[in-house]
Order: sequence, then structure tokens, then C-alpha cells
Amino acid sequence: MKEHKHPENSPDYKGLKVNKGIKQMPSVNPDAAKKFIKRKQLSAKEYIKGILDGDIIILSRAVTLIESARFDHQSLAQEIITGCLPHSGKSMRIGITGVPGAGKSTFIEALGMHVIGKGRRVAVLAIDPSSSRSNGSILGDKTRMEKLSTNKNAYIRPTPSAGSLGGVARKTKETIILCEAAGFDTIIIETVGVGQSETVVHSMVDFFLLLMLAGAGDELQGIKRGIMEMADAIAINKADGSNVDKAKMAQAQYKSALHLFPLTESEWEPPVKTCSSLYNSGIDDVWEMIMEYQKETEENGYFEHNRRNQAKHRMVETINEVLLGDFYSHPKIRNQITTFEQLVLDDKKSSFQAAKELLDKYYRSIKNS
Repeated sequence: MKEHKHPENSPDYKGLKVNKGIKQMPSVNPDAAKKFIKRKQLSAKEYIKGILDGDIIILSRAVTLIESARFDHQSLAQEIITGCLPHSGKSMRIGITGVPGAGKSTFIEALGMHVIGKGRRVAVLAIDPSSSRSNGSILGDKTRMEKLSTNKNAYIRPTPSAGSLGGVARKTKETIILCEAAGFDTIIIETVGVGQSETVVHSMVDFFLLLMLAGAGDELQGIKRGIMEMADAIAINKADGSNVDKAKMAQAQYKSALHLFPLTESEWEPPVKTCSSLYNSGIDDVWEMIMEYQKETEENGYFEHNRRNQAKHRMVETINEVLLGDFYSHPKIRNQITTFEQLVLDDKKSSFQAAKELLDKYYRSIKNS
């Protein structure tokens, strides 16, 4: 009797038939597995060349290095920044903030597409708020800017704020340098919303735009004076349909309020514009206003003066960040911080006394090392 792969199919077994089985599929999709293959770590020179060539993938990897807290990543990131620094500074940096629901993402997409139509390249650094409980962020700005995110002349980088002041990610300034080196001549920073610490945004942009809504209650109640004093212009969004009259009324109110403030160092009088991101109306007026501001401040010398002050401010800010990080990561402090916290909670030490003793321990350990 001839042997069969399936004996049941032998003529001796009448009425039985076993069909040939199909090939078993691998438990892991080979295409998906490729994503987990460790990528080759590039050198600083390779990163710099890729960025200067406008390679978006390498730019994104470099930004990830900047945002990383790992020491080896930070060391490499600083080399990349140093190499890109001579090729930066040739962009218009625009900060955009506003009340929740003002349509910041929709406005930025409309403005970005308009700017690209003028032959420019746009990088959007969209800062998403991080959860105070989980430290997670949705990072959904790319989905809200569908047209802009698929345009070859645009780059959108959503970043979690990670609790940093002003709703701006800790390394946003360094990311600006890399984007400028990659050839983006218009940098837009979208913040998480209005707050007293929005000065962080103001300290790294050339033009600060406050986006507002009309018809949302008392127009001047929901905005702090400090934010209005920092704004180089106010744009009232969603000025369409039945909201047009309300937008014009809000425009008049804001104009009256701005006249009460003293003239800024730039000698620029902040205008108030109305626009509709949804219907793409008034966006061209906003852009022309930004270009007019750049022209005027370059002519009177404020533009360069402001950039120099920002660089100095960033140096001091970095020193503060490094010192703070070094203090909390020091072994002697890290091991005792919980003990001192408990002593304060138990009213055995005052907050000031505990802080002074911890600082004394830190200074002594540095001196003896």
C-alpha cells in the first residue's frame, strides 16, 4: 500500500478524506516587527548634514534627542545645536496664545497655508498640555491641521508641555534653532492657553499674537492685563455668520483698552483685527500686519535688540534649570529629601529651616568633592 501524507486518504479508508492544511502564519507580522529593529545611532555630523539638507525624519529624531532627559542624548543634542546655530536666526518667530476654544489650531492651519502660498516654509511647534496625574498628552494637533500636516513645506511637531511654565516645552528654543537650520523661515509656537507665565513664550518669539473670541461674556473679564500688555496684536477669531457684529463690538472694546497702556519699547501700537479661520477671511490682513511689524522693528533696531535680549535671558534660564536639576539629582539630597519633607509635615522643622539645611548639605558636598 502506497504511503500517504494523510493515511486517512488511503483507498483502504473509504468515505474518509482529509484536505491539505494551509501554511501556519507567523505569530508576529514581519512588517510590524521591522519597526522594532533598533535604528543606527547617527553621529552629530550626520544629524547636522541631514538637518541642513532639510531631511524631516532626521530633524524629528534630533528634536527627540533634545527632549530626552538621558545624559548621552543631551550631550549629542548640544553638539547638534552648536553645529546648526550658525545656520539659524533667519526666520520670523510667531507666538500664538489665546483663551480655550478660540480656535488656535484652526487659525494656525489657515495662517500656515496662507504663508506657504507666499512661498515660505512653516514649522509649527504645538505645545499640548500634560496631565498633572498621568503626565500624558493627547498630541492631537496633527489631526486638527489636516491640510498643513500633509504639505511638504510644513513641519508640525506636537510636544507635551510636561509641566513647564508658560505652556512651552522645556526645549522649544533649541527646537526653533534646528527648524531654522532645516530651512523653515516661519516658526509658529502654539501655547496651551492663557496664563500669567505666558511670558516664557514672549521671551522666545519676535511677534506675540493674542487670539480672542467674541460673544463669550464680558470681553475684558477673561483676560489678564499682563497678557494684553505683552501682545503685539489681538485677533478676534470666529468673526463669521451671526457673530460678525459681536466681533466688531469686541474689536472696539479691545482697541479702547489697548490705548490705556503705555507705548512699548518697540514703538509699535498693537492693532486689533477680526478674522475667521473657518472661512479663511481676514487671515491675509493678519499676515500683512506681522510683516509690517517686522519691517518697522528692523528699521528702528528693536528686532535685533529683542533677539539679543532673548539669547541672554535663555542663558540665565538654562543656568537655573541645570542648577535645579543638579540639586535634586545629587545623591545626598535625593536620599534625604523625603525625610525632610516628612519632618516639615510633622511640624518638627519649618519649611525654611528644612530648605536651608538641605542647601547647606548640597554646598558642603560640592565643596568637598
